[in-house]
Amino acid sequence: MAAKTATSEFPFVPRIINPLKVGEAVIFAGEARIRESSQILNESMPWLKTEVFSNPRSVSDYTSDQVTVFVFDDTALPLVDCEKIRANNSDSVVVLLSANAFVHCSPPQAAQKRYPYTALADLIFAYNTKDLVPPLLITSVVRAGEDLINIRKSSMVRRFIFLVVDDEPRWLSQFLPTLYKIIGQRADVMVTRTYEETLQFLFAVDEESRIGSGHRRSHGHADDVVCLIADIFFPRGNQLDSDAGRDLIHLITRHYPRIPVIVASKAKEAGDFKNAAFLLPKGDPGSLEKLRDYILDFSGLGDFPICDKDGNELHRIRNIHGLYEILSKAEKNTRAGRELRKILESYGQKDKFSTWLYMHSYRELADVLRPQRSQGRELISLLKKHLKEEIVRLNATPLTINGAKVFNLQDLVNLLRTVSPDKIQPFSDNDIISSWLDRKGYSELAEELRPIHGSGAKLNETLASIVEKWQKLYARKGAAP
Repeated sequence: MAAKTATSEFPFVPRIINPLKVGEAVIFAGEARIRESSQILNESMPWLKTEVFSNPRSVSDYTSDQVTVFVFDDTALPLVDCEKIRANNSDSVVVLLSANAFVHCSPPQAAQKRYPYTALADLIFAYNTKDLVPPLLITSVVRAGEDLINIRKSSMVRRFIFLVVDDEPRWLSQFLPTLYKIIGQRADVMVTRTYEETLQFLFAVDEESRIGSGHRRSHGHADDVVCLIADIFFPRGNQLDSDAGRDLIHLITRHYPRIPVIVASKAKEAGDFKNAAFLLPKGDPGSLEKLRDYILDFSGLGDFPICDKDGNELHRIRNIHGLYEILSKAEKNTRAGRELRKILESYGQKDKFSTWLYMHSYRELADVLRPQRSQGRELISLLKKHLKEEIVRLNATPLTINGAKVFNLQDLVNLLRTVSPDKIQPFSDNDIISSWLDRKGYSELAEELRPIHGSGAKLNETLASIVEKWQKLYARKGAAP
């Protein structure tokens, strides 16, 4: 390992989105494919203990001190005592995987009226025998449960939430697996299905008139939302098919203009927002690939594109070094410099710098910059000052695993090939290795490592091989930070 003196080192504090990790998944279902999907969980979430039950009393009596997701189907859920389950398991979520076609496409009020057992579930997803088979859904189901528990607990850790507003479980089952592939472990997903539920989540109020400028920031979760994905039509009050999405989008653009909006709808009314949101026509070929690019560019997860007022891309920043170079250009007293300063000033007002820095694991720096409302050259000077300090710290901020310190990619390869797999697994499962790589400026490598979970020697070898591949690519391109 590279030698560093203790006085020259700075601690790396990883960003853990979900401090509460799901430890157990309990499955009780009549549908064999749901029961069999426990094997998928064992492979994709190796830290998870999975229990499959056949007796409703055993499930109702189940007690655990772990964060637990209970998964039921339409046959099983009415047979268990959910009140007892929640009493015995303080950190738990009840999920319904429904094969009922009416439940698939109905708002919660209608589904609960015809099938009262649906009211017992915290989350509802749809499955079928064609495109929404349980093995394809089960990891997203458990992850959504984990996210919900962590959001409910309101951890003091700064949160990053993708808010999905849609009343149809069918769409949620189609969409969430794709969304989770894009965001990895870097953000949570919250699902709301009515206008009132959404207002309560965002602003902690029951009606719009109660939203006050001071109140909304001290209550609710809107300050933690990094992207809104909403349908146009979902229930508001007694109107089960209201166009509540219109008012919701207007609220967000008025109170939180920094939050990018995705309108997930094929309704013609969605076109009214083409200049203020990304339009995602449900079910259209290629729409989800475009969604990935939009989310990476505008929620802070990927590159930092700098665009003019017409949306034309002027620059694309890939790491903190590139951001510093752009700020240097904006500092110049030229026409181009003045125009660039004006753009960057608007970005600062919308918290775009701090959001991007948070997402790339510069938590302390983002905390410093977030409250700032400087303008012009003062803003540029402030940003450059803090970025320069951070860049100086980068080479002296090691990733420490099992007492060994990693300062560069070769150190990381050596460690992955020598350290016991059980010491590596938590760092991979919790996105810690990728977070450190993001800070170092290796965003592409970090992105490829994010979906990888596993255990044993195979995990170490997989990670080491990928790091070696990118080490050679960076050296060949001369692109290493």
